[in-house]
Amino acid sequence: MTRGFTLIETIVTVGIFAIVVTALSILIQYFYRTNAYIFEETAAVQSAHNGIIDAMHYLREASYGADGSYPIVNAATSTVTFYVDIKGDGVVDKVRYYLSGTTLYKSIVLPTGVPPTYIGQPENISTIATYVRATTTPIFRYYNSVGAQLTTPIDVAKITSVNTTITVNLNPTRAPNNYTLSAGATLRNLHIAQ
Repeated sequence: MTRGFTLIETIVTVGIFAIVVTALSILIQYFYRTNAYIFEETAAVQSAHNGIIDAMHYLREASYGADGSYPIVNAATSTVTFYVDIKGDGVVDKVRYYLSGTTLYKSIVLPTGVPPTYIGQPENISTIATYVRATTTPIFRYYNSVGAQLTTPIDVAKITSVNTTITVNLNPTRAPNNYTLSAGATLRNLHIAQ
């Protein structure tokens, strides 16, 4: 003959189980509340890292526009505009990375018409990095064929490589401190002016 739990044993078991589940729930909530800042900062740094790596990848592949325009349209310390086949579909897009406030954005303009044109076409804008902090280092730095840094105003015909450095910090008054991310690209498809 097998014997099961009595009513008292069942109530005690359910009570202990309820206490354990409640304690675990409180611990998990406490963990996420105390670490929410770290999770948010980590997400911001990871997003910025992925964004600048993509930017340098696309800059490396910059090519002449669908309308025959030179690969680099505009180059400044906080913005760069260039042409690249971003989707690999044979259509050369006009891409712009730019800082506005503390956010780094990417905009893409697709050409339309025959002959193709980018003028008057809508921009598809996406966020690359948030919480970008101003530093003494420009976001974009440009170099010529001998490795000398170009100064403003930048002659786009002399650019052979681009470096980017951004500093991300969710809250400058709170630790951890700034996260500085850097990447670079040598442009492959350009005819360089000397």
